[in-house]
Amino acid sequence: MGAPGPAEPPEPATPPGLLEVGKVARAHGLLGEVAVELWSEVTARLAVGSELRLADGTVLRVDASRPHQGRYLVFFEGVGDRAAAEALRGKVLLAPPGELPGALWVHELVGVEVRATDGRALGTVEAVEANPASDLLVLSGGHLVPLRFVVGHDPGRTVTVDIPDGLLEL
Repeated sequence: MGAPGPAEPPEPATPPGLLEVGKVARAHGLLGEVAVELWSEVTARLAVGSELRLADGTVLRVDASRPHQGRYLVFFEGVGDRAAAEALRGKVLLAPPGELPGALWVHELVGVEVRATDGRALGTVEAVEANPASDLLVLSGGHLVPLRFVVGHDPGRTVTVDIPDGLLEL
């Protein structure tokens, strides 16, 4: 029995000011194209000429992209063969937040105080959990509040929710 091989180094933390917007799933073909899982609704992040970053600071400029079976097939500048594409497998793609009026961004929600429309403090957002019906604010104390009940927010400070009676009593 041989000794185990070296462990893969952990992915560096997301740099401040950037959001995780997708991941390189795998190489596609022999010419450097990769399949990308886009986690953002902003498909313009994969427009020709746009730039994405890796956690290590590497900048990837989009040369071409097209939708394909629920993912996108993307050519990045300087990635010209399968070996270079394979080196990107599993890498998380980062981008600065976009300017979308009324958009709620996870990085602006975590850590903020949640208040009911009557002014009651309900807790602090500890996380945002994906859920098919509506993403959920996970509050300190374990309560869950669907995002569809958010009626206002001051980014990075407070979130106002209009929740039905009894929601937090379950």
